[in-house]
Amino acid sequence: MTQIQINIHSKTYPAVGQAGHHLAIANLNLSFKTGEFVCLVGPSGCGKTTLLNIIAGLDTDYEGEILVGQQYTHPQIGYIFQNPRLLPWRTVRENIELALEKHQSPAIIDPMLEVMQLTQAQNVYPERLSLGMSRRVAIIRGFAIEPDVLLMDEPFVSLDAPTARQVRELLLKLWQQRPHTVLFVTHDLREAIALADRLIFLSAAPMAVISEIIVPVPRAERHNEDAIEAFRQQLLNEYSEIKQLL
Repeated sequence: MTQIQINIHSKTYPAVGQAGHHLAIANLNLSFKTGEFVCLVGPSGCGKTTLLNIIAGLDTDYEGEILVGQQYTHPQIGYIFQNPRLLPWRTVRENIELALEKHQSPAIIDPMLEVMQLTQAQNVYPERLSLGMSRRVAIIRGFAIEPDVLLMDEPFVSLDAPTARQVRELLLKLWQQRPHTVLFVTHDLREAIALADRLIFLSAAPMAVISEIIVPVPRAERHNEDAIEAFRQQLLNEYSEIKQLL
């Protein structure tokens, strides 16, 4: 894997109820280091999901390019959506195996099932899973293809706080074993601080980068809610523009 550079010169939509176009993204330049965990934080409607869809190749109607290393190309992408999107007629294991490339051995799934505490549920159908378990299956599926970039679009939304915290901790454990580049969208600043190496704060449309901040809290202390809250308050006190995003 190599460093990835995202250069989006323009992304527009037809304006609703009027002539012309709505400019969603303009002159946005982002770069991500190999193995970096980056959280994207911005107000609702600013275009975060649109940005992920562009990176994933699901939206090609834009002006710009994606640079992987020294070449303009498209990276191997893993995408974890808000909805786990599991096929109900396939088991946990079968849902994950569907994502694998032909050259990949299904045996790579076993250690990930263990890390995400799903070994005993691998032959269970999705209807018998809790929402938190379904999200864990989706995380394994995203990691299983060994992507250049793993996109995560608010994957823990609607989970209760204890479940979300548990899944975050399991996600980090898996990521530390398989350090892929992760772009994680969230509205929760505490969640972002708990997960990220770097925070990128995005403005309302047309999307622009307001701030990029390295998270100084050591990973060994990310389980400490007081340390997370102390840094959150520091950010809100030092960067008044961030308050408007939350």
